[in-house]
Amino acid sequence: MTDSHTILATTAMIAAVVVTATAGDILTASAMRQVGDLDVIRARSGIVGAALAVVTNSRFGLGVFCLALSFFSLLFAFSHRDLSLIGPAATSLTFVTNALAAKWFLHEHVDHRRWTAAIFVCIGVALLAF
Repeated sequence: MTDSHTILATTAMIAAVVVTATAGDILTASAMRQVGDLDVIRARSGIVGAALAVVTNSRFGLGVFCLALSFFSLLFAFSHRDLSLIGPAATSLTFVTNALAAKWFLHEHVDHRRWTAAIFVCIGVALLAF
């Protein structure tokens, strides 16, 4: 493989992990907001009712599926590239994309400290890549 193919393949592997992990995190967070307070559900319907409220939510199921894809994408990446690059890059970029997705899709308030941290994360990933 040429250097450009190696870089492209590594980037694609990291992107697959980051995109599927972020989608899984956002979908499961959205599902849990949709389900509501589990303590209230448990008090009303018991632990089985609370568990059913979660596992029957379609967003939750899709989120778990995305998280499983992320896990297997990570395993694939580890089998082809160095842990010292894939691990930190995928984890830190997921932090950044989670902040962006939380702001855009869940309408969360992301304060300046998180944005500053995200910038430093991007700088760290850039330093790893070169």
